[in-house]
Amino acid sequence: MNDANSKDPQTTAPGVPSPTMDSSGHGEHSHANGSMLGLAVGSVGVVYGDIGTSPLYAFREALHHTAADGVTRSEVTGVVSLLIWSLTLVVTLKYVLFLMYADNKGEGGTLSLVALVRGALGKRGGFALVIGILGASMFFGDAVITPAISVLSAVEGLKVVAPGFSHYVVPLTIVILIALFTIQSFGTGRVAAWFGPITALWFLCLGVLGLMHVSDDPAILYALLPTSAIKFVINHGFLALVVIGSVFLAVTGAEALYADMGHFGRRPIQLAWFALVFPALTLNYLGQGALVLSHPEALENPFFLMVPQPILLPFILLATIATIIASQAVITGAFSLTQQAVQLGLIPRIESRHTSETQAGQIYLPRINWLLLAGILALVVFFQSSSALASAYGISVTGEMVMSSMLAFIVVWKVWKWSIWVAVAIVAPFLSMEIIFLSANLLKVFDGGYLPLTLAFCVAACMWTWVRGSELVFEKSHRENIPLNDLIKMLGKSHPVRVGGTAVFLTSDPEIAPSALLHNLKHNNVLHAKNIIMTVHVVTTPRYPDDQRVKIEPLSDDFILVELTFGYMETPNVPRALAQCRKQGIKFDIMATSFFLNRRSFKPSPQSPMPMWQNRLFISLTRVAANATDFYRLPSNRVVELGQQLTV
Repeated sequence: MNDANSKDPQTTAPGVPSPTMDSSGHGEHSHANGSMLGLAVGSVGVVYGDIGTSPLYAFREALHHTAADGVTRSEVTGVVSLLIWSLTLVVTLKYVLFLMYADNKGEGGTLSLVALVRGALGKRGGFALVIGILGASMFFGDAVITPAISVLSAVEGLKVVAPGFSHYVVPLTIVILIALFTIQSFGTGRVAAWFGPITALWFLCLGVLGLMHVSDDPAILYALLPTSAIKFVINHGFLALVVIGSVFLAVTGAEALYADMGHFGRRPIQLAWFALVFPALTLNYLGQGALVLSHPEALENPFFLMVPQPILLPFILLATIATIIASQAVITGAFSLTQQAVQLGLIPRIESRHTSETQAGQIYLPRINWLLLAGILALVVFFQSSSALASAYGISVTGEMVMSSMLAFIVVWKVWKWSIWVAVAIVAPFLSMEIIFLSANLLKVFDGGYLPLTLAFCVAACMWTWVRGSELVFEKSHRENIPLNDLIKMLGKSHPVRVGGTAVFLTSDPEIAPSALLHNLKHNNVLHAKNIIMTVHVVTTPRYPDDQRVKIEPLSDDFILVELTFGYMETPNVPRALAQCRKQGIKFDIMATSFFLNRRSFKPSPQSPMPMWQNRLFISLTRVAANATDFYRLPSNRVVELGQQLTV
């Protein structure tokens, strides 16, 4: 089972946690262990790695669309202006100054918005779950493309040093990516300590390089005016929409600001943006534009052609390291999002390993790791270059941004209790701009954009199938099984054979008798001296207080109902939570305790409410779910699994 409320069909039952949470929306984790400056530097490596590598290709790709008949000065200035004002409107205004305040007790991300909305709307918040599924699935599309395009674009810098090196770009990229994913199982704690300083150095270099070249043609400073971007759009019509699709490459990674907020806090991330990242990116785009204005031939690769020849090789090495860090941030984000999706009942249990004894957030998911690597290597081999891959980039990110804006509107209206017209006034400009970006990126569908869309569709189909199938299994079990209180009364009259020790029966529905209990009575004809009916709830807050985690309700002399509650970002460690029962007067020896799980297998039913393809997909998902013993950290030598076959 995923959790008690998640009603895992594999062991007890399915789906989606109840929205029991404090929906105040505001809050922030305490980050007392680090100074503001230290946290800001740390956030640079994790939060800004992706957006920090965009100058490698964003300006080049955007300007290439206008290069067919030669690039004019107004076009260069207009493209740079579009880049800078996209950073200003999307990243600064939406994410840094608005969305980071729509947090769930200090945590951000699409699923945190879903939790806030469902907490405010209750049973009416089902559509928020659909939006969350779409947003989460689109993140995985982005997670496959980001490492591929980032590392490719950095390694391609070697062609500036030696054009003959072009044949080695793809093999070297593959080697770097395989090495990156291989080390994930060892944990990234020690390496991550260097992420912040190295990425901070990267941004300083971006700013210095740009500043060095602004003087090549100071007219590029007109790009700071929004009128330059507006004139470009007016003068180029449909072509401007194509260019905007590539301009969006400059803001990919903005969603990481929000998703990783819980690791560093709002203020350090904001400090890093305004003090370092935003000025460095702005200067770099201005420098690239000035270089192309003064030397039009530099359009081929303006970023690396800005670098002085004597330090070009070391700078390419720094760029490669920066792209690896950006890729690491995306991989870590994929792990975290997957864990949240499991806890919220959106996907089956997935094996996870903690790679740090002190940092709960450092996890490794082997299956996700190798699936990501396979997808990334396929993209590198298929597209061969960052320019070709740029056509596939951006669609999933813009889709995710649209979803976040829709959810943010409900947060402002229902969670913050602001007027609906104020909510519209705040969110509508962002949503309108993102729809334009999405429309521009949809022009890339047939040039490679179909890949992230296909991936997102497959992930979304799996998530929705799991939610729907789990709900059906839960309803069927509730309908067909015996009420728990009725069973306890029957046992009081029948006096079954008693054995010593404690039996823990995990179930998702405490109102009915666990199937494992019924099977144990039927096949073994015994009842333990003490029986604990346990449910594990996952609520829509990120973390749940330890002193409120355990709730105990005596049902009879020998039956006790124990409810354990975890936040959706926590790992449900059942034995550790059970230890807290001793503080509430329940005495038991873990070595004299047996955990009973119900392992279900499924067969498709012609009468299933789901289509047959979805039915078979659900059954396949139940088969790949990780073992419940490992998921709940149960002692494997104390677990008894009893089988049951159901039709769905």
